[in-house]
Formats: sequence, structure tokens, C-alpha cells
Amino acid sequence: MRKGLTLWLKNTDADVVCFQEIKALESQIEKEAFEALGYTHQYWFPAEKKGYSGVGIISKIEPKHVEFGCGIDYMDNEGRILRADFDNVSVLSLYLPSGTSDARLQLKFDFMDDFYEYISNLKQDIPHLSICGDFNICHEPIDIHDPVRLKTVSGFLPEEREWLSKFLDNGFVDSFRLLNPERVEYSWWSYRANARANNKGWRLDYHLVDESIKQNIDRAVILPEAKHSDHCPVLLKLKF
Repeated sequence: MRKGLTLWLKNTDADVVCFQEIKALESQIEKEAFEALGYTHQYWFPAEKKGYSGVGIISKIEPKHVEFGCGIDYMDNEGRILRADFDNVSVLSLYLPSGTSDARLQLKFDFMDDFYEYISNLKQDIPHLSICGDFNICHEPIDIHDPVRLKTVSGFLPEEREWLSKFLDNGFVDSFRLLNPERVEYSWWSYRANARANNKGWRLDYHLVDESIKQNIDRAVILPEAKHSDHCPVLLKLKF
């Protein structure tokens, strides 16, 4: 918020905005600032642990239904899944764990398996899904600045990449890569070693769109000029 987020939101004028890793309780969020921009519908799903994880969705359009969590305790305790259903699309804000240690890496793999099963079941009832989020995985060599040296680092492990391929094969399209097959762009940069200035980044953030609304994808871009955190926003425009 101190880095100009509200001005950026005003200029961008998105209908729906998803947040990941909010690291805040709802009482700590400056909701009035979002309301002043027309985001009168706000949904926040913080982690039980203070200053950690959490997701949110703000919208200018009232959803038909909002689902907090997925009913799997260890996921919901960390505030990682939030869904808002609209007439033509259901928007799910996802924050998939990072594998920063051996214990967290195993949790990440467990989450990936459980999330795959959860979405496979959800698609039966909610077919028009758009999953917006930090997947903490680079899919292909084009999505990471040094694919050779980083192939043993969590975020670009073969197992993670294979899972993302399997997820896409389960009826989803990577909207950015669909419209930009050769474009080299990233959505996250380490705070270390001047990584952002040198564009040594990773593409970790995606809009994965259900095949049933693939034809409605009008625009999918990454917005690296927006510097409100170590991630930058990814934008998806759907036309109905």
C-alpha cells in the first residue's frame, strides 16, 4: 500500500483482483482504500498464523457465491484457497506453498497432490474455472532465467514441472503462454543480488483457465513495471 498500490489499481481498473501472501489479518487491511476505488465486495482468507500466507479477492461485481478454503484442514489453516463464482467464470485465488526446506518441500508435494484431486472434483460442479495465483513453480526453461543451474532448486524441480504439466493436461490452459508462446517474461525476482534490475527472474504466477472458456481469453500479460512487491501482477482479460 505504501508503494502506490491504490493508484495502480485505479489506473488498471480491473473488475476482480486476487491477492496472495497477504500476511495480514482482515482487521489490518485498509479496506476503505479499496472501497473508494469501487471494490465494494472484499473477501479475505488469512492464515491462522499471524504475518503469514493468506489470500484475498476484491471485486467491483458481486459474486453469486464465495467459498473460503477447500475443506482440507492443513491447507485452510494457512489461508491458501479462496473462490468467487460469477455468472460466466469462477475465479480462484491460490497460494501454493514454496519448498524452502525439506519439510516444506514435502508439504508442497502433498499440497500439489491434494490440490490436483480437489480441482478434479471441483470441475464437475464448477466447470468455468480460472485459477489465479502464485504456483511457486516455473513450468518450462523459458520461464526461468537460468534453467540449467536452477534445475535442482525448488520451484524448478523435475517433479514440480511434471505436476504442472499434468495439471494443465487435466483441462487447463496457461493463458499467458497460450497468447505469448515465445515471450520471455518473469513475475518474481529475488530481493538478493539486484535480481530485478538484472531481470534474473522466475515466472511463478499464472492464470490457468479451464478449457471450456479458452475461447474467451482476450488478453494475458505480465506487468513487471508494477513494483509493489517481489512479485509483479499478471493480468487476464476474458470476454463473454
